Amino acid sequence: MTKYFNLALQLERIWTTTMALFARQLQSLTASGIRTQQVRLASSTEVSFHTKPCKLHKLDSGPNTSVTLNKEDALKYYRDMQVIRRMESAAGNLYKEKKIRGFCHLYSGQEACAVGMKAAMTEGDAVITAYRCHGWTWLLGATVTEVLAELTGRIAGNVHGKGGSMHMYTKNFYGGNGIVGAQQPLGAGVALAMKYREQKNVCVTLYGDGAANQGQLFEATNMAKLWDLPVLFVCENNGFGMGTAVERSSASTEYYTRGDYVPGIWVDGMDILAVREATKWAKEYCDSGKGPLMMEMATYRYHGHSMSDPGTSYRTRDEIQEVRKTRDPITGFKDRIITSSLATEEELKAIDKEVRKEVDEALKIATSDGVLPPEALFTDIYHNTPAQEIRGATIDETIVQPYKTSADLLKAIGRA
Repeated sequence: MTKYFNLALQLERIWTTTMALFARQLQSLTASGIRTQQVRLASSTEVSFHTKPCKLHKLDSGPNTSVTLNKEDALKYYRDMQVIRRMESAAGNLYKEKKIRGFCHLYSGQEACAVGMKAAMTEGDAVITAYRCHGWTWLLGATVTEVLAELTGRIAGNVHGKGGSMHMYTKNFYGGNGIVGAQQPLGAGVALAMKYREQKNVCVTLYGDGAANQGQLFEATNMAKLWDLPVLFVCENNGFGMGTAVERSSASTEYYTRGDYVPGIWVDGMDILAVREATKWAKEYCDSGKGPLMMEMATYRYHGHSMSDPGTSYRTRDEIQEVRKTRDPITGFKDRIITSSLATEEELKAIDKEVRKEVDEALKIATSDGVLPPEALFTDIYHNTPAQEIRGATIDETIVQPYKTSADLLKAIGRA
């Protein structure tokens, strides 16, 4: 009996050890079902992760679910997402203080979409989006100061205070568009120009689930497919079109299939690595001459549709907190790069401190800089023409343009 008892104890120890090892291997399974177990590669600064598979429409294969990440990129992606999050938090506070007027649509919660797509873009690629554009403006070349100062209408703003929240631009970034769905055919037009110039580039054309039923989207996808244009139609599906849940607004909520004859992929938009890998794959698809592709980024916004929407009349606060707790793109990424030893807590705290300082300094300028004089209202109307007669509020106020462009005006007031 003693012999069998000892054997049983040995088997129990083996079983306990095996299960403990198995549990450690699976400890990085997240609530959203993403297998984030990492594998250290030969290089000590590069790690392999597994992402949730993409869903495919009219495609035989899709993006790889095994992705690699190095330390330099890990720190950059973390910083980029933190800048957007903190910048949007600052914008929200400015709006509550009534220092931002008009519309203001925040991107908080969706950072992995923009940063992941930008990480896959190459020189010459273009972006056009709707009105949730602050983060994209910064990613594509503007400073935090230029974004926040534009929101407060100051001269230091991206377009010197004339555009506001929904109309900011940089090189290869065509806005910020305030009309629902208006950017969809414009994105196809940018892609047409790229094809005409024989560029190996794509135009990333973003819209929300609320704009997915716009007729102009289907007109644009039809022409894009006829001409095999290098355009990525990207639906950032955050679950709500203004205050209407997707199930109440769309007969089909599989937005990646809505291109019909245009192939599509569904991507976990809360996982920056899944977004980056999917965008790389999609860009290669377009660059090979196969034409347009539709992408659906499954994401979530923490704020209401705009700052005038509290965002709690059509969903509960508990729902929002649950997403923050289990699916947040920044904290989820932070956990992954710390547990894989790509970054330390101290390194990320230093980044947080640096980002906080950058945004705080931008806020000082955004709340103290001057505004353009009234003459600015008559600038930037026509391109490369003599000064024109411009009608004011009434026909009696018609004047000849004192300055044709904002650049001329800024030079005159010493702000060039």
